[in-house]
Amino acid sequence: MTRRAFVEQIMGLPVSVHVRGPGADSPAAADAVAGAFAELRAMDAVFSLYRPDSQLSALNRGEPVHEPLVDEVLDLCERARQRTGGYFNAYLPEPGGGTRLDPSGLVKGWAVERAAGHLDGYEFYLNAGGDMTVSGSWRVGVEDPAQPDQLLTAVEVVDEAIATSGGAHRGAHIVNPHTGAPARGLRSVTVIGPALTWADVYATAAAAQGPQAVTWLATLPGYEALLVDDDGALLATPGWSLPA
Repeated sequence: MTRRAFVEQIMGLPVSVHVRGPGADSPAAADAVAGAFAELRAMDAVFSLYRPDSQLSALNRGEPVHEPLVDEVLDLCERARQRTGGYFNAYLPEPGGGTRLDPSGLVKGWAVERAAGHLDGYEFYLNAGGDMTVSGSWRVGVEDPAQPDQLLTAVEVVDEAIATSGGAHRGAHIVNPHTGAPARGLRSVTVIGPALTWADVYATAAAAQGPQAVTWLATLPGYEALLVDDDGALLATPGWSLPA
């Protein structure tokens, strides 16, 4: 079966696209992938917290912003806050008072989902730093947060999305919005489901909540999760088969 891979550095991380099947090696497929990468670069220009010229940076400086995409993301963030009991919150407390807008726990999955729209008609996976959406059936590895070069398990993902949150690569960057303190209790959370935007949100919210989040995750229709606690023990929702 024909298969072609593309990789670019976007949003400060490697983004890879694999296309396979009829037409995978065609100029049209390459153009579709280029469109997906261009979409991600455009979203980074709007939402990056590391670029002073982004719309999000302007918003955090208190400057007026008139951008429909920002309005769309802020609306999604409010829905995410309500769905997660406040464990996902784009407004994080700042030392000394005040809040800072940081929707990155939603934006990456949302942006990747938008970018994947350019690949309609192809069998593909699009992976941005562990947040992945796929068309077709792909075997996806879940890394061990204690040894990121090793896998805990591998799962079959079919026309769905998979997202992982945790501190294996970025340290203790997830905050419990209810306390303002760094999240504790979990090394990683991996969520599989139909929409990457929400898989990303649910993984972030569960990491903020801690090990008890497995009970909440089990109530989410269409989504399954694997959690690794601070001791390395595995927790999972009923539909996820734990590795032997």
